[in-house]
Amino acid sequence: MTADPVIRTTGLRKTYVNRRGRHVAVDGLDLAVPAGGVHGFLGPNGSGKTTTIRMVLGLARADAGEIRLFDVPVPERLPAVIGRVGAVVEQPRLFPGFTGRRNLELLARSIGVGAPRVDAVLERVGLRERGADRYRSYSLGMKQRLAIAATLLNEPDLLVLDEPTNGLDPSGIREVRGLVRDLAAGGTTVLISSHILAEVQQVCDSVSIIGRGRLLAGGSVADVLSGQGGPAQVRVRVDDQTAAADVLTRAGFSVAVDDTSLLVSGAADPAALTRALANEGHYVSELVPIVADLESVFLQITEGEGL
Repeated sequence: MTADPVIRTTGLRKTYVNRRGRHVAVDGLDLAVPAGGVHGFLGPNGSGKTTTIRMVLGLARADAGEIRLFDVPVPERLPAVIGRVGAVVEQPRLFPGFTGRRNLELLARSIGVGAPRVDAVLERVGLRERGADRYRSYSLGMKQRLAIAATLLNEPDLLVLDEPTNGLDPSGIREVRGLVRDLAAGGTTVLISSHILAEVQQVCDSVSIIGRGRLLAGGSVADVLSGQGGPAQVRVRVDDQTAAADVLTRAGFSVAVDDTSLLVSGAADPAALTRALANEGHYVSELVPIVADLESVFLQITEGEGL
């Protein structure tokens, strides 16, 4: 039996009114975040990701639609389930002059959690050795990890991270990526909202791609890539590109020529491609399958959306 999604929205809609008029931030969004693993909530800046998260967490009210968190309707019954959720949606307000440990101790005391839990979450995010350092001395990556540590004090079943790698250098991104993987492996469902598609692909098990507040694609990463990746393509290098392109075109392949290689579509069986060339005296020096990634798939999905 499949577990209920930890987050489900149906027909979710949110509009704002500003000096330019009415702006639709979320437009009939149907979203399902499965239990377990890491789910990427993807889309360009301004696509409605943060607004959706704020509605799920009770920080903004929807104009229409339904939200269920752990299969409980929210915001009507949000107090019954919010204790199972940890979230980093905005920059946390921590005391720069206090140590990382002291900041967590104050937060732990406010929610009735003992000191041993502070040590446990510092260890979990890899900051135990830096817990005695002042928060102001932390790098951006360390500050992000301490913010995540704060959300882990209550041992949440769901962790929501809104753009967790924004502003981080490659080292900080790698640290957060490793932490997210570890948390998911420990049984926590992690929802990551991001517009950095290539980065998210390295850590997510499933994704929802939105644009203009609407769901454009969703499912496991493998399903989204295979469903939107188009025909199989390979990059081929041969000595005589012009003649080889003619051979492959006559064999039924679609061929594009660039300065250094051939881009061949419809090559579900690379052996047939190399055989067609060899039969005409052309020998392949390099053949590389082109694997679709989330960024290229996203561009295909959103083509014509004006994003």
